[in-house]
Amino acid sequence: MNFTRSSGLSNIPPVVKNLIFLNIIMLLATWVLGNTFDIDLNNILGLHYFKSDYFEPYQIVTHMFMHGGLMHLFFNMFALWMFGRVLETVWGSKRFFIYFIVTGLGAAALHTFVIHLQMQSIMHDVTAYLNSPSPDAYAMLIKEHFPEYYSQIYKGVLDNWYTNPDNTQSLAISQQYISELIKMKMDIPTVGASGAVFGVLLAFGMLFPNTQLMLLFPPIPIKAKYFVIMYGGLELWLGLTQPGSNIAHFAHLGGMLFGFILVKYWNTKRTNFY
Repeated sequence: MNFTRSSGLSNIPPVVKNLIFLNIIMLLATWVLGNTFDIDLNNILGLHYFKSDYFEPYQIVTHMFMHGGLMHLFFNMFALWMFGRVLETVWGSKRFFIYFIVTGLGAAALHTFVIHLQMQSIMHDVTAYLNSPSPDAYAMLIKEHFPEYYSQIYKGVLDNWYTNPDNTQSLAISQQYISELIKMKMDIPTVGASGAVFGVLLAFGMLFPNTQLMLLFPPIPIKAKYFVIMYGGLELWLGLTQPGSNIAHFAHLGGMLFGFILVKYWNTKRTNFY
């Protein structure tokens, strides 16, 4: 999308400019280290679930500057440039930087909380399965929590187990697969500035609710406040209906939620917000 009024690329304020440069540098470093030394920087600096063997406290911050690829980086930095430069001009660099970091941390907090709830649900169902194992119970467990692996599991375990329900080897293999799937889920890193960028989008919609934005698809104008509401509602719907998605929808919502709280808090501290 574009503003109906645009400004030159040379007028990028310092924090937005440095954030864009930093994210570009980190993506280049990810490529170089991965291709040259086989070092997975996203795995080192991406945010892992706190019970993962790969979790480190610094990832709560560093994941905001890592990206999964060029298009992931482009869309985040494009949105940061489009909306962030306006906010930094209005707020000043210090306040904008604080806002960006707070919304990024808020995104990580909500995302981690949702992952924790999902892991608790998985462990509850795994315990129930282990107490009363059967091919049907195993199939239901995989379909519920790991549907993308169901066909693989069926070929590897279920077809033999259904043929011979008393096969103890199938039971042992099923337990091993469950352990591997749980570890795999905990070890998936979350990367990207999307949570903070969604916070920036939320703040823009609050400060400039009636500003006309031009959507690219479809190419129609829309007020910023309606765009924010539409995008927030879409993220909530996707987060609830696609819990296994590789897109961290609740991280996006976390950035918007913490952004809303911070803007409201700042608004109470002065007579005129602007």
